[in-house]
Amino acid sequence: MCGIVGIVGDSSVAKRLIEGLRRLEYRGYDSAGIAVVQSDGALERCRAAGKISNLVQAHRTSGVDGQVGIAHTRWATHGEPTQRNAHPHAAGPVAIVHNGIIENFRELREELASENPDYQSDTDSELIAHLIHSGLKMGLPMSRAFPAALKRLKGTYAIAAISRDEPDQIWASRLGSPLVVGVGKGEGYVGSDAIALIGLSNRVVYLEDGDWVVVGREGFTIRDKNDQEVERPVQISSASTSFGEKGGYRHFMEKEIHEQPDSLARTLACYIDAGTGKFLTHAGIDWVAPRRLIMSACGTAYYAAQTAKYWFEKYARIPVEVDIASEFRYRDAVIGADDLAIFISQSGETADTLAALRHTRKQGASTVALVNVPESSLAREAEKVVRTEAGPEIGVASTKAFTSQLCALACMAVQAGCARGLIDAAQEAELASTLLELPRRVNDAIGAESQADRLAQAIAEARDVLYLGRGALFPIALEGALKLKEISYIHAEGYAAGELKHGPIALIEKGTPVIVIAPEDELFEKTISNMQEVLARGARVVLVADSAGAARSGIDASNVVEIPDCAPLIQPIIATIPMQMLAYFAALSKGTDVDQPRNLAKSVTVE
Repeated sequence: MCGIVGIVGDSSVAKRLIEGLRRLEYRGYDSAGIAVVQSDGALERCRAAGKISNLVQAHRTSGVDGQVGIAHTRWATHGEPTQRNAHPHAAGPVAIVHNGIIENFRELREELASENPDYQSDTDSELIAHLIHSGLKMGLPMSRAFPAALKRLKGTYAIAAISRDEPDQIWASRLGSPLVVGVGKGEGYVGSDAIALIGLSNRVVYLEDGDWVVVGREGFTIRDKNDQEVERPVQISSASTSFGEKGGYRHFMEKEIHEQPDSLARTLACYIDAGTGKFLTHAGIDWVAPRRLIMSACGTAYYAAQTAKYWFEKYARIPVEVDIASEFRYRDAVIGADDLAIFISQSGETADTLAALRHTRKQGASTVALVNVPESSLAREAEKVVRTEAGPEIGVASTKAFTSQLCALACMAVQAGCARGLIDAAQEAELASTLLELPRRVNDAIGAESQADRLAQAIAEARDVLYLGRGALFPIALEGALKLKEISYIHAEGYAAGELKHGPIALIEKGTPVIVIAPEDELFEKTISNMQEVLARGARVVLVADSAGAARSGIDASNVVEIPDCAPLIQPIIATIPMQMLAYFAALSKGTDVDQPRNLAKSVTVE
């Protein structure tokens, strides 16, 4: 979602602010801008719609610069993605940047109407600058006007503000959207995450919900929602200066597809002792006591949870409910103290998933966060934390984060089965051996790249595409359809293959691409029967199968993307790789922006 960078410097900040915004491009955005207090005391802004390259050009023309400034990449919520709606927004001596949504901005606008504020945008965010300005006009200093404005806001926010009248500080706060403070020598920083501060500082402080901070050159002061001064620990960020390098690949998505053997190996090392073949006790989770497992997530992570439902019920015999996080807390679900709830998020900042976790904790259930960012809000608020080791993922369409989530969940399901006495030592060793094969098998699956590239050309020309799978491969069909929609903008739907005759088959006409996931397993015959039904109606089938499945299918080998033979436990993870490659090559053929598809953001920090 939107990104924030702020610097109180001892030298020029404009170019460094823009460089910070470049590091946040992976989050998704549609406009960008900076605001600085110049050496002559003037508050100046430079903004542009579209890519940061447009902002760079605008900055060359404007030349605005100073030693204190804030910057922002915006993903539009209120108001079109235009220059006038781009952040920073200003009122009087104040400029602000804001991530989130102010739910009561209309009511507050009406309250300020008597002051005749000159609104320059269609956003909810601009109101924040006018609220602060209103306090200043009453004679309050920024140290009182800023928190007074915060107390009027309902919704979610990460805010950073500067004032030409007090030009040596940044005021910032968070509620529901992440914000960090960077600690420097003779400089201070704020950012929407630690990645924004790469190259500036690796010493960061994560603000808690309701905190507000005044950042200066020589330090910072944090106060909580009750305006009491508090201390938050300084942590060393693991964000690397190599973040943002494509390493010779055409796109970050392509690079991240190829990084999956490594990310899976790192994740497996957290769960399995390769020397003994034993699963490690992880995060102190009690797998015996829960009567039920609740899993909640959004987007791709939701499909990881749906896949894991099959594993937990098979290997641990725990009843599982899976919910989309944005629906979960609104359906008045029955949650008990003897439930265990797992919340899955790559960033750990997904607003709906965070809200679902908080709702669940209030109901008394035990909570576990499965995240790729251990410093994230989700990790800090859950009772137990388990990690994936995918490393930074920049492409908006998730690849290595998804397979790492699947890997971690498969390991957790086996751990649960062992803890509940359903898996004996021999079975544990066999399952550990199967999972430890994942990096090699995934590398083999990536080897079918040329097959996927060739078959993706026909997909790229289609208007509609269907994906079919059964059992634990059904969620992988859903994920495959999502990937194609995300980056190629082709309408695609995933279905349980057995549902074909209950409606979707009406969509089939001559040449309609249908991707069928059918490695040889206990449901193979049924899936192939469904494949024959669409072939009989003129569909163009792309079969994703292992060697045995391809041989038994009867389909021409030129229409097969072959995956390596493997045990059923890891088939969903292996089958994910062709889904990613087919989507990638279809998007490449269409010439879309693979890494930053339109209208999408990497981390959705607003509801």
